[in-house]
Amino acid sequence: MAKVAFIGAGSLGFTRGLVRDLLTFPRLEDATIALMDIDEERLNFAKRAVERIIKEGDYPAKVEATLNRKEALEGADAVLCTILEGGVQVWRYDIEIPKHFGVDINVGDTRGPSGIFRALRTIPVMLDICKDMEKYCPKGILLNYTNPMAMLCRAMQRETSIQVTGLCHSVQGTAAMLARWIGAPTSEIDYLCAGINHQAWYLRYEWKGQDAYPLIHEAVAKPEIYKEEIVRNELLLHLNYYVTESSGHNSEYNWWFRKRPDLIEKYCTHGTGWNPGVYAYILKEYLRREDEWEKDVEAWFEKPINLKRGNEYASRIINAYLGGESYEFNGNVPNTGLITNLPDNACVEVPVLVNRRGFNPIYVGALPPQLAALNNISIAVEEMAVEGALTGDPLKIFHAIAYDPLTASVLSLAEIKDMVKAMFEKNREYLGYFKDFK
Repeated sequence: MAKVAFIGAGSLGFTRGLVRDLLTFPRLEDATIALMDIDEERLNFAKRAVERIIKEGDYPAKVEATLNRKEALEGADAVLCTILEGGVQVWRYDIEIPKHFGVDINVGDTRGPSGIFRALRTIPVMLDICKDMEKYCPKGILLNYTNPMAMLCRAMQRETSIQVTGLCHSVQGTAAMLARWIGAPTSEIDYLCAGINHQAWYLRYEWKGQDAYPLIHEAVAKPEIYKEEIVRNELLLHLNYYVTESSGHNSEYNWWFRKRPDLIEKYCTHGTGWNPGVYAYILKEYLRREDEWEKDVEAWFEKPINLKRGNEYASRIINAYLGGESYEFNGNVPNTGLITNLPDNACVEVPVLVNRRGFNPIYVGALPPQLAALNNISIAVEEMAVEGALTGDPLKIFHAIAYDPLTASVLSLAEIKDMVKAMFEKNREYLGYFKDFK
């Protein structure tokens, strides 16, 4: 009988959806679902939701809820992590402090100054989870959904013996978007996608075995499609390959789109899901959710629920690891020669085959040089940030942010140092393991 542990089970929408998916597999229908969160009220809501799914699906599964992480992890075959270290009132300064200094960030959960400080708050917690897993469920796999994906996975894969991979929706989401643009059923699409998280590239994209890139170019030439993803479409037009994750995210990872107000107006304001006005909306919505989440959740209990399996990776991965059908997905793993022109052991996002042996990454080879160049810059920044987090050295964090492409295109070194000092000061409660930054 399988045991699946949810760390951060108070992420209610995610927990509900994934438990629904897990229980649709015959070898998982009698699983023990162990829910853990530090917020007892949210945890109780999660337990009620899982109990409802079990009852309405008539599954022989059982659910446990605990505030004790070690209890949840004891004997787990798989662990899913969806934590957020520090709430909205901390996260907002990851965006607002750089903005004050002139660095216009609009998502900030992956890399750059915002993603780095999010990583610094989260890496110690993730490593503690891994240490507990080494003691209480050493053969369990860890599936991470928490951002910043690459830096967190790099720290865990460097410091623990646990099999860890990071899962992101952007690969299958973008593949489906491109299929829609060219009028193809997703079931007839095949692709090879590799790079790093939120900056992986469709090296091949085929419809019925034929190269579909000419069709993608035809689609992007249409104004209505160009405007859907302006930044990513510009990257395609100039770098020749399509990138994962949204235009709002990708506008932050380079020098080309956000360093001047006129560029933000041209590329980032119209027709993209993350424009300058969206941050204010998201902040307002997150704050509303903190105040009204109970009402939102109670409304779910009054509605019919669909028990059909969704498209999330995790349930299929767990089923394969526990002896079901092998499954291929794009995961975040160490670069053990998988992408030959990216650094060894850096966290890369490549196809992975999972079976009872665990995660089996698939060799990709060399990326086209223009793609590898951009990935290598991001990796260099992330490597310095992870090293700084593991050693408590604030100078390494300053150096990481100094080489962030967007930050460097806007600020001088002295200005970057002042910004980093301000961000350390605002995060003092969470970053006591760092030496003073002078």
